[in-house]
Amino acid sequence: MAPRCWRWWSWSAWPGVRPLPSRSTPTPGFCKKFSTQETTPQICVVGSGPAGFYTAQHLLKHHTRAHVDIYEKQLVPFGLVRFGVAPDHPEVKNVINTFTQTARSDRCAFRGNVVVGRDVSVPELREAYHAVVLSYGAEDHQPLEIPGEELPGVVSARAFVGWYNGLPENQKLAPDLSCDTAVILGQGNVALDVARILLTPPEHLEKTDITEVALGVLRQSRVKTVWIVGRRGPLQVAFTIKELREMIQLPGTQPILDPSDFLGLQDRIKDVPRPRKRLTELLLRTATEKPGVEEAARRALASRAWGLRFFRSPQQVLPTPDGRRVAGIRLAVTRLEGVGESTRAVPTGDVEDLPCGLLLSSVGYKSRPIDPSVPFDPKLGIIPNTEGRVVNAPGLYCSGWVKRGPTGVITTTMTDSFLTSQVLLKDLKAGLLPSGPRPGYTAIQALLSDRGVRPVSFSDWEKLDAEEVARGQGTGKPREKLVDRREMLQLLGH
Repeated sequence: MAPRCWRWWSWSAWPGVRPLPSRSTPTPGFCKKFSTQETTPQICVVGSGPAGFYTAQHLLKHHTRAHVDIYEKQLVPFGLVRFGVAPDHPEVKNVINTFTQTARSDRCAFRGNVVVGRDVSVPELREAYHAVVLSYGAEDHQPLEIPGEELPGVVSARAFVGWYNGLPENQKLAPDLSCDTAVILGQGNVALDVARILLTPPEHLEKTDITEVALGVLRQSRVKTVWIVGRRGPLQVAFTIKELREMIQLPGTQPILDPSDFLGLQDRIKDVPRPRKRLTELLLRTATEKPGVEEAARRALASRAWGLRFFRSPQQVLPTPDGRRVAGIRLAVTRLEGVGESTRAVPTGDVEDLPCGLLLSSVGYKSRPIDPSVPFDPKLGIIPNTEGRVVNAPGLYCSGWVKRGPTGVITTTMTDSFLTSQVLLKDLKAGLLPSGPRPGYTAIQALLSDRGVRPVSFSDWEKLDAEEVARGQGTGKPREKLVDRREMLQLLGH
C-alpha cells in the first residue's frame, strides 16, 4: 500500500492546521504539482444518495482522467431518492436516470454493501485514494427530548418514511394505525409527506412503488384526522407550496385551519420574498375564504381531515391509563419574539392536551459521526468544514447534508455537491493533494476480502432492479421493492 504523503501538502487551504517542523528536506519531486499527465486521480465518495452521485458526476465531467469509487452501506444505490422521496412523487425520482448514467461510466464504480467506519476505516480510504469525499447524508432523526417519547405509538417520521419506502432496517416498524387521530410534530415537507400518505385513499397508491406491506397496513388504517403541529406561526412553516397544494387538493379530505392564526398576516407579507408570499397567500385563502360551490361539495363528502396547529411546542407525551401506549401530547402554547430569521417561539405559560393514538416526530434529520478520525460537531450535526474541505483533515472533503445540515431539496444538494467538487478539483490542480499513484480500490478490495465483506456492484444492482420491475408488473406497479437483505444477497448468489 502506498505510504502517506501528508507532510508534503500545502497546509494553507485547511484553516487551523499547522505542519510539524521538518528535520529534513523532502525528496525532490514530492512538492511538484499533481500532474494529470502522469497519474489518474483516484477519488472515493462515501454515500450514493444525491450528494454522492452529484459529486461524482461533477468530478467525472470536469476531470477527464479521474476515477471515482462510490461506497454505500446499503445493497442498493440512490439513498433518499429511493428511500425518502414519497411514492406518489415519481417525477422527483427521475434523477435516478442521471445517476445511472454516472454509475455506468467506465471511470466510476459503485461499491455497495460496504459500511465505512466498520468494514473499512476512513484513514484506510485516505491511504488508498488521492481524495475522499464524505457524502453519507443524515440517517438519524432529531429526538424530541421530552418525557414519554419512548412510549409505543411514538414514531420518528424518518422511520415511517423508510418503512413505506422499503428501507430494510425500518421493515419491522409495524405502525399501529388503528386509532382515529394522528399528530405530526413539525411543519416541513416530510411532515406533509407523512400526512398525505396517511390520508391518501389506498387505491391512489396502488400504482406507485410503495411497498406491498405498507399498502396492506394503510388499507386497514382507521386514521381519520391528522394534526400537523408547529412551534411558530404561518409565516415560519418549512414546507413548500407544491406540498401544501397537494394537501389542499387531497381526495376525500378537508383542511382545518383556524382563521384567528392568520389575523393581520395580509399586511405583514407585503415585503417577504415571493415564494414565501405565495405560500402564505395560499394558506390565507384556505383559512379565511369561503370555498366555491364545487370545492364546498367536495369537502362535504370528505371522510378525513387534516389541520395545521400553530404556536404549539411539545412538552410531554401522554400515556394511556395503563401506561402502555401514547394517548396524546401536551403542548405549550407559544408566542413569537424577535423579527425575521431570529423569530423564536417562547411559551406563554398556557398548555393544552391534544389526544392521539399515533405521534410522529418530524422535527429534523441528523447526521451521525462516521469514524473516530473524522471531526464532527454533535450540536450542529455536521462535519466541520470550510467550503467542503474538512477542517484539520487535508484531502478529506464533504458534501450534502453532512456538510451543511439537513435542509433544502435535491437541487440544493446538487449545487452544494458541485461546489465541493470544484474545491477538490481546484486543490488537485494547485498541487495540494498527494502526488504519485494511489492504489484506489485495489487496496480496499484486498482489505474487504480479508474481512469477509463482499461488495455489490452496479451490475448487481441492475439485476435486483430488473427483479423488482418484474415483480411489480403483475400488479401494475413500476416495481415491487426488495426489502430483505438476505433475499437480495441470495438473488445475487452472494
